[in-house]
Amino acid sequence: MTAGPIVFTRHGMVRGARAAVPLIIGLVPFGVVTGIACQGAGLSLLEAVLMSASVFGGAAQLLVLGNWASPAPVIAATLAAFTVNLRLLLMGPVLSPWFDRLRGWRLWGSLFLLVDQNWGLALKEMNAGGRDAGWIFGSGLVMWLQWVVLTAVGHTLGAVLKVPPGHPLFFCGLAVFVSMLAGMWRGRLDVVPWIVASGVAVGVSLLWPGTFYYIVAGAIAGSLTGAIRDTWRA
Repeated sequence: MTAGPIVFTRHGMVRGARAAVPLIIGLVPFGVVTGIACQGAGLSLLEAVLMSASVFGGAAQLLVLGNWASPAPVIAATLAAFTVNLRLLLMGPVLSPWFDRLRGWRLWGSLFLLVDQNWGLALKEMNAGGRDAGWIFGSGLVMWLQWVVLTAVGHTLGAVLKVPPGHPLFFCGLAVFVSMLAGMWRGRLDVVPWIVASGVAVGVSLLWPGTFYYIVAGAIAGSLTGAIRDTWRA
């Protein structure tokens, strides 16, 4: 863990930015598909860029874009995105040795730029004794800039290719959630809350088609089942 005072320097930001460069390669298809999804949902190039710049959450964006309608379901979409991003409430405190010593734009900027990929790298850096909290801001800033640019590129490609709804390319959104789920596997008992969550989600989607309520219902049902399971095991 860290030893000594926590600092926030330009040098740390540069080191974080350099460390995040390899992540950009892996995020290229994800960002491009998000841009194509924006174009397919009817968003203009400016709207797509503003969405990626302000949300900066690929999983949440694809979730909303996959259920886009006119007029936009603002409240339901916000609630669904909030549910998907609840994992950040658990990820952020892990980096509290850095975050607790930041104030103002350094703190809020770092939290805004926190995503799964640079969180993992920052945790490794912190556990190795890193004391420069500028590291996570720099790494996140590079990824944010890349995300905005790739969204614009994807939107432009979508306008040229005219990808129809239901195209296999849009499976990328579901693939993201499946890959996240696979990384959380801890053993056979995880199957129980997963089955409950999926069953409730399917049921609610049939009762209220075209809404985001199935996501919230599935998340709550799965979480409660997991809590009951852990209590029983204890």
